[in-house]
Amino acid sequence: MEIRYLGHAAFQLVDGDTSVLIDPFLTGNPKAAADAGEIAATSILLTHGHADHLGDAVAIAQRTGATVQAITEIAGEIGEEGVEVVDTNIGGTGRYDWGWARLVPAFHTSTTPKGTVTPAAGLVVRFGDTTIYHLGDTALFSDLALPGRRDPLDVAIVPIGGHYTMDRHDAVEAAKLLGAKTIIPGHYNTFPPIETDPQAFKADVEAAGAATVVVLAPGESHTP
Repeated sequence: MEIRYLGHAAFQLVDGDTSVLIDPFLTGNPKAAADAGEIAATSILLTHGHADHLGDAVAIAQRTGATVQAITEIAGEIGEEGVEVVDTNIGGTGRYDWGWARLVPAFHTSTTPKGTVTPAAGLVVRFGDTTIYHLGDTALFSDLALPGRRDPLDVAIVPIGGHYTMDRHDAVEAAKLLGAKTIIPGHYNTFPPIETDPQAFKADVEAAGAATVVVLAPGESHTP
């Protein structure tokens, strides 16, 4: 399988004809590496309802027939658009032909463009034989250590841009808590408030012996 970076916090998990999108903010994303009107989707997974994460989820699902998994209230809102949803809450797991996805806590806020307010979440995703933890938008907090105790993490996708999430310095501490083999940074350099140096983050994490860091440009892929 491949993990493809689509820009900002959007990622695509691909294996053959299976395409799982996470937080598909493409339209209006200056770093977008895919077109919302063309990208394939088997399933769509959402961490929270902010516009730069919910993004094009509804339009892509309507076009492709993909199922959207989100926190219950966001799923209810999306379901009104005629989209098939998996309405898990934090701690809940959606199961699919390709694997499963579980919502876990994140320390952040969440309001959809339509005004639905919920907690934010991260996503622990089992795709084939690979376990990926997309932290979503979050500050540094100690419970980031917990998901990897249940499911050893092959890859963690960690926000590093600061301002709206943890910055690259707190993200080094997060890397120590996560225990993932590989870390891919996200949620940085899309807009001026979240500009940072991913290579400095990579150097700091690897100097601490916490993980191997793979820095992807939008459009690039990593095979775990």
